Amino acid sequence: MEANHVLIVEDDKEIREGVEIYLRSQGYEVYQAADGVEGLEIINREVIHLAIVDIMMPRMDGITMTMQLRKDYDFPVIMLSAKSEEMDKIMGLNIGADDYVTKPFTPMELLARVNSQLRRYKMFLNKLEQKENVHVIGGLEINEDTVEVTVDGKPVKLTPMEYKILLLLMKNPGRVFSAEEIYERVWNERAVNTDTIMVHVRNIREKIEINPKDPKYLKVVWGVGYKIEKQP
Repeated sequence: MEANHVLIVEDDKEIREGVEIYLRSQGYEVYQAADGVEGLEIINREVIHLAIVDIMMPRMDGITMTMQLRKDYDFPVIMLSAKSEEMDKIMGLNIGADDYVTKPFTPMELLARVNSQLRRYKMFLNKLEQKENVHVIGGLEINEDTVEVTVDGKPVKLTPMEYKILLLLMKNPGRVFSAEEIYERVWNERAVNTDTIMVHVRNIREKIEINPKDPKYLKVVWGVGYKIEKQP
């Protein structure tokens, strides 16, 4: 398993190196920066999974650095603050830091926060990946991973061809597909007779619509084709 990359941005060399030794002993790959400018350079150059950022630093402080990196990155940021920097700490959390550790701290405390934030971040990324394979339009939901379709939470049984047609339309809400295009995309061959599409659409409607004669989701655009209506 690939090691997580942690960036330490701290102007005190002793603290930086002490934290690095401890994190490396726990299997992390560590990068060091002495101020916010250096920190941003490393973030733009390397893959970073978590940053530990001191608030008070020369050239660019931790608050400014966190504001800058939050424009492009969503990995966790743990801020280091002295007790006298209470207001800065609150500001840091407001502008996108995920946690803070007050100096002086023990390596065990910092490591516990690093582990906790990385665990939460992984869960967040996993949820995002799952959502990419789940398409939701109003109460209609199709899950590519499980090949399941539900309407208002109730499962709907579709044939493989009905499923493929519905998936094509749901991945492109609002876009009108001609019967020929649907046939060619789903059957992967040139459309000769598209009457079958009309039959499939009618069957899908019977299964997903409350009133198939006045459909909410699967609409016909007369003379053009079919679409899944975007829902407000």
